[in-house]
Amino acid sequence: MTFADDLLLAIRGESARVVENYANIELSKITLWSKNNKIIFNEEKSKAMLVSRKKRREQREIKVYLNNKPLEQVIRMKYLGIIIDHKFRFEEHISYAAGTKLIYSLSKMAKLSWRIKHAAIETTYKGAVLPLLTYGAPVWIDAMKYTIDRNTSEFSV
Repeated sequence: MTFADDLLLAIRGESARVVENYANIELSKITLWSKNNKIIFNEEKSKAMLVSRKKRREQREIKVYLNNKPLEQVIRMKYLGIIIDHKFRFEEHISYAAGTKLIYSLSKMAKLSWRIKHAAIETTYKGAVLPLLTYGAPVWIDAMKYTIDRNTSEFSV
């Protein structure tokens, strides 16, 4: 048997119930396919997340099954290094990327008492910090614009 990793199943529907039904149908197909191909999807590591920006009141809990076992429902998950939340706002991912220890360490290195040349700091920034900050930006950049507009009327991106 082989273990499978990093599978994302995205389903769109008019309501949580519709999404739940489609998800269970598709996960049944995936379970059958995986058995036929001797691949195992670990249901304990798998999660379900209902994504919706709708403000109306509706059932937010879904029951989704993989290998006939219920998946834990979460409001955020990390997928391929990007933290995705149930509103697709990416605020936690942006905060995480901006607040990493690497950035803090670079700011400490930049202190004049260390006598590190500007070129060395710039190289570190471009090679380590900038890629960390911009990783996955095509996925979450629009959410950042939404966050800036929502939090202040002074800024517009």
